[in-house]
Amino acid sequence: MLGNDGGGRAEFRARYFVESPEPLQKAAEIIAGEQSSGTFLELPGETAELKQRARARVTRIDPQAPALEPMLHSALVERRGPAGLFHRGEIEIAFPVANVGANLPTLLATVAGNLFELGELTGVRLLDLELPREYAQCFPGPRFGVAGTRAKAGVQGRPLIGTIIKPSIGLSAEQTAALVDTLLAGGIDFIKDDELTADPAHAPFEQRLAAVMPVLHRHADRLGRMPMYAINISGGIDEMRRRHDQVLRAGGSCVMVSMQWVGFSALEHLRGYCELPIHGHRNGWGALTRHPGLGISFAAWQKLWRLAGVDQLHVGGLRSKFWEPDASVTEAARGCLQPFGGLAPVMPVFSSGQWAGHAPDLYAALGSTDLMHLAGGGIVSHPAGVAAGVASMREAWEAATAGVPLETYAAERPALRAALAKFGSLA
Repeated sequence: MLGNDGGGRAEFRARYFVESPEPLQKAAEIIAGEQSSGTFLELPGETAELKQRARARVTRIDPQAPALEPMLHSALVERRGPAGLFHRGEIEIAFPVANVGANLPTLLATVAGNLFELGELTGVRLLDLELPREYAQCFPGPRFGVAGTRAKAGVQGRPLIGTIIKPSIGLSAEQTAALVDTLLAGGIDFIKDDELTADPAHAPFEQRLAAVMPVLHRHADRLGRMPMYAINISGGIDEMRRRHDQVLRAGGSCVMVSMQWVGFSALEHLRGYCELPIHGHRNGWGALTRHPGLGISFAAWQKLWRLAGVDQLHVGGLRSKFWEPDASVTEAARGCLQPFGGLAPVMPVFSSGQWAGHAPDLYAALGSTDLMHLAGGGIVSHPAGVAAGVASMREAWEAATAGVPLETYAAERPALRAALAKFGSLA
């Protein structure tokens, strides 16, 4: 079902799942009014001219089967008495670009703000977001994305194989540098700090940077390029700028932030001066998405972070230790690589319980090698050591892209054969 024409004004669109005891059309209009020029009462200042210029409009309603019980509690619904059926469906709302402008906090307040508080809704979830190219181009967007990440890392035609500094917490700066040395000697493409390590007492940021950079430079001399190490600079706006500048002066090649907790404005601010790829860790995203009737889907969430300027983005892992089903993980990765408003695609980062055996399924689902495949134990716990762990990952991807079964490819490749023997029970 289509709404009225937008009258030629520039608009962006948001798609939602909604559940309400009210008919879907009414629930959709409540959202459209609340998130633009209207409210729950008729306003004397909301003239016909103002509505035409500023009010959001419902452009689509796709009903689904109703439910007898609500997904979420609502005191308003309870006060109004028994609801009977709870209507469910997907709706699309068009918002005037002029209401928001190039302002990420206001964009978020518009598409993911008070609508989550509306009492008439017993379920509401932002599913996707579409912006006209001209509007999307007003935001910073990724500076490096997939192509820039590959150029910085010196890796083309295959995934970047990487790992995370583990143990997550407790290693001194010197121990971290020693582990980085071992990993780089083993041929790793990418290393990142854990999200829990930014400036701990046992390995303060400046000490960690001072200990790691000589190791990176030594391997850069051997490789002819600076290895990519995403150093965690998460903190306040001033802290992140200071840390970025220190990494840049020291010759580093990547910085990492916990996006959800530094926030959209802080990441957009970082993007404004950052001269290195920004590795975005999504910790905390689960709080926004695990309930099917509430929150924000990854499809919409990653687009918002792309607007802010992230270059690499975590998407989870196949058969991982986390809650997310594999189909959701691969769909998230595909979303990172799909066109959006003329912005560069971002590099999807697979991690959590990964090892060589995941390569064929990842390649079959994604149809691309534009990704980072990070393995912790799958590399460092390989029975033949780190170098063999790295080799097993690369060999698995060679097999996957050639369409050769891993067992067949491993017959003459000891590293992959040993990985299958040790980690095969995790498949």
